[in-house]
Amino acid sequence: MMDAGFKFHHIGYAVQDIIKTAKYYLNAGWSLTDIQYDLTQNTKIAFLVKENIPLIELVAPIDETSPIIRTLEKSGITPYHICYEVDDIEKSIQKLINQRFIKLFEPVEAIALDNRKICYLYNRDVGLIEILSK
Repeated sequence: MMDAGFKFHHIGYAVQDIIKTAKYYLNAGWSLTDIQYDLTQNTKIAFLVKENIPLIELVAPIDETSPIIRTLEKSGITPYHICYEVDDIEKSIQKLINQRFIKLFEPVEAIALDNRKICYLYNRDVGLIEILSK
């Protein structure tokens, strides 16, 4: 599927309330970044950080029109994507399309990730992945 250029970045969790879910991690020594409002994706996003452990992204809806609502309705609070950092987002998208991934939208800037470009792709045998430009 992916090649050596795909570097694991974070796992994304769909949540109803960032603070409510984060409380469990904070009690275990994690830190929570500031909550960002991503109006492009209509979500609230924060990261849980702990030394030598992969990032956890908490994604909550801003309102009932947020696309994360569908994930929450279908699966409840759950991990729903893995993000990989890539050198060249366009080339990486094409590699994944060649492997029967479906691009869900054109790359957009993600406010919670320092305005670096992201893109979500889906494959029925792999699930949902996010790629993030370096």
